[in-house]
Amino acid sequence: MAASSSTEERRRQVLRAIVADYIASQEPVGSKALLERHQLNVSSATIRNDMAVLEADGLIAQEHASSGRIPTEKGYRYFVDSIHDIKPLSAAERRAIQTFLEGGVDLEDVLRRSAQLLSQLTHQAAVVQLPTLKVSRVKHCEVVVLSPFRLMLVLITDTGRVDQRNVELDHPIVDEDVHRLRDHINHALVGKTLHDAAHSLTQMEVPEDIKPPLRRCARILIDTLVDRPADRIIMAGASNLTRMAFPASLPMVLEALEEQVVVLKLLANVPDLGDVNVFIGEENENKELHGASVVTTAYGSEGAALGGLGVVGPTFMDYPGTISKVSAVARYVSQVLAGE
Repeated sequence: MAASSSTEERRRQVLRAIVADYIASQEPVGSKALLERHQLNVSSATIRNDMAVLEADGLIAQEHASSGRIPTEKGYRYFVDSIHDIKPLSAAERRAIQTFLEGGVDLEDVLRRSAQLLSQLTHQAAVVQLPTLKVSRVKHCEVVVLSPFRLMLVLITDTGRVDQRNVELDHPIVDEDVHRLRDHINHALVGKTLHDAAHSLTQMEVPEDIKPPLRRCARILIDTLVDRPADRIIMAGASNLTRMAFPASLPMVLEALEEQVVVLKLLANVPDLGDVNVFIGEENENKELHGASVVTTAYGSEGAALGGLGVVGPTFMDYPGTISKVSAVARYVSQVLAGE
């Protein structure tokens, strides 16, 4: 948009107005409507000329000869990059988010609630990643006797994640040996990352008299720590997408959301805490999401990112509002995890 600074600024205003009107209505925007809805203080001929320049620059497009213009993906990107101030949430919205998240009984409940909140606030599909195993450290491993021949191991990490596994024994175990078992396991695990904890289990010295049950417990824990599938994803609100004037690519988008690997990739490279990524249409690595936009950020504790969260919606989403709500939910999740 090479022109004088005042002309460039006006064309930026025209582009922002077209994007805002299209987001609100999903109808092509004409010059007459722009003049009626926005204080542009120029003639309709000037607006038409500006729209012709914006179209030549690939920022807007005309679907039909007689219709108004709609933003292109390049136009949305220009619009998103020009957002300097995130739209603040109302006091009522902030209170509702905080109250709802603080009602979570554990980490997974808090994250499940955050997914529900995001989908309700944005009317889009929300995805939340449970804390990545790489940053989790073992806080405690409880050993519970279910019967003389069966134990339950409850592994708790410092991110609040809880895994339970049953262990079948060949011989009955007495309470005194259960206590010794617990002490040996925790000595090997506590304070270590999950990868290091698994290695520590393979190296620990095992007393002969409790060797069989301890070895069996260690094998189960190593399977849980190292050989488990990828981190789980919590999703909410995918049905919201079916109620929108979504393009023909909706079935592909919904199919992609069902693929945990695809969603994990979306959340694998979230930005630093406090920053937000926006991927529009073909900017998304997965071709099934080329008809959608994705807004993601990180949540965490003590300055470290524990996982990602975000929303998937149409390219005509309300970008300022969505960015604001994704940021706010991540911030409150982080505060809840930090006990603030």
